[in-house]
Amino acid sequence: MLLTYDRLGGLKTALWALTAAVCIFLLVPIVFIIALSFGSSKWLAFPPPAWTLRWYRDLAADPRWLAATFNSLRIGCLVTISSVLLGLTAGVAVTRGRFRGRQFLRALFLTPMVLPVVVFAVATYLLFLRVGLGGTLTGFVIAHTVLAFPFAFITISNSLEGFDKSIEDAAVLCGAPPLVAFVKITIPAIRLGLFSAALFSFLISWDEVVVAIFMASPELQTLPVLIWAALRQELSPTIAAASSLLVLVTLVLMIAIAALRRGFAR
Repeated sequence: MLLTYDRLGGLKTALWALTAAVCIFLLVPIVFIIALSFGSSKWLAFPPPAWTLRWYRDLAADPRWLAATFNSLRIGCLVTISSVLLGLTAGVAVTRGRFRGRQFLRALFLTPMVLPVVVFAVATYLLFLRVGLGGTLTGFVIAHTVLAFPFAFITISNSLEGFDKSIEDAAVLCGAPPLVAFVKITIPAIRLGLFSAALFSFLISWDEVVVAIFMASPELQTLPVLIWAALRQELSPTIAAASSLLVLVTLVLMIAIAALRRGFAR
């Protein structure tokens, strides 16, 4: 007899309690950071003595924070486009190709997920110094694309494997060029996978800090890098406000994809 949720009996309460404890453990630090960003104290003091929007005004008035936020958005958008295009190309090749070494290629595409990020950051830093890409926008985009590509590849590949290719073949038999059939039939059918790949790619670039620290220059810094640098100098509530901005963007995007999933399911 299989053990299902309905057969757990009294363990249901323990399961709910464990789930609640894990959620509280994960969410409490985020709630503290958001609360500190509205505190009136000049230091990170909890509970806040009073409430204010001063630190958000300071964040919006500081050109360093604005430049770092713009850099993160710009790099994230470029990484999203490049990783989705590469993930779609690689996904089609691996799921529909019939060449030797296909499974090895699939495993190779996933290596950035298992490689320690510090090892990747050091190797990328040394390589980019030699080729002149250190501290450049191109270098940032390439490095972040390598990190985001496996997630885009997995998501798009799963969508392609779940799609009935005979529908596309039927369009080709009816006279549609293969590329037109792929664009007009397959792409809309896997749109949720493409959107999920784009979301994961952007969030990976938006939140990434280790590789960004090695890639940053005085002229080009992302928001997580500036937060890290500010933490080493002073514990200002402005840092909490910037961190809350990171969390807010991530939360909005996660809610958006949940809403889209529900809409597509209907």
